[in-house]
Amino acid sequence: MAEAQSWTAAQWIELEEVDSTNAEAMRRAVAGARGPLYIRADRQTAGRGRSGRVWQLGEGNLALSRLGRVGCAPGEVPQLSFVAGVALYRTTVWALGDGGGGGRLTLKWPNDVLLDGAKLGGILIEATRLDDALMAVIGIGLNTCQAPEIPGRRTASLSPVAVKMGSPRAFASLVARHLEDGLELWDDGHGFSSVRDAWLAGASPEGTQMSIETPEGRVSGRFLGLDEDGSLLISDQHGDARRFSYGDVTLASEREMS
Repeated sequence: MAEAQSWTAAQWIELEEVDSTNAEAMRRAVAGARGPLYIRADRQTAGRGRSGRVWQLGEGNLALSRLGRVGCAPGEVPQLSFVAGVALYRTTVWALGDGGGGGRLTLKWPNDVLLDGAKLGGILIEATRLDDALMAVIGIGLNTCQAPEIPGRRTASLSPVAVKMGSPRAFASLVARHLEDGLELWDDGHGFSSVRDAWLAGASPEGTQMSIETPEGRVSGRFLGLDEDGSLLISDQHGDARRFSYGDVTLASEREMS
């Protein structure tokens, strides 16, 4: 089934099952779709996270992807992770019903949403150039109904603590509305500073202890914020400010205690 939402010109597609909503969006892009197009699925059989990792959401959880053209430089495409993070954060705050997250909800660099320190959801950005268009897929997953197991990591589900959620489609539609607002603010990278400020407002406070796995090894330190381009800033154990554009961040609160 495909139909347009009343609040946007984007096409909206609902699927009972798909290997990956991101993969389906890319297939449609190769076939000629240029978006904006949203794809939501009840089940994913081969969901993916960053660096090609398997990410199984479980039936009933949010699996949503948006396909669309972007007019930014290829190097600015990763900024879409912050745009999507703010959209997901705002929708989840609405579901919690406390108006501001109450400190329970935090954004973690570069693409995760945490609830009480446990992973609640994540974002996967993929892009490719087709003909004369740079196409980007924004993939969003959220544990709305159940918390899948991730070895060594704590996970959370929204449903036990949500005050309001509505149907899976209604929840996804609200995420999409916030995402469209964020994309307008982002303005193909010209408005990233405003997106960055909105993301930081939902992030862990400066000074939060964290570690990042990099190709050169693990670096532990304290969160200092984001650079102008969205890179992570950490004060390491020597007090030196370090800048990272890639890596896997872990907070102490996320680790599964034995």
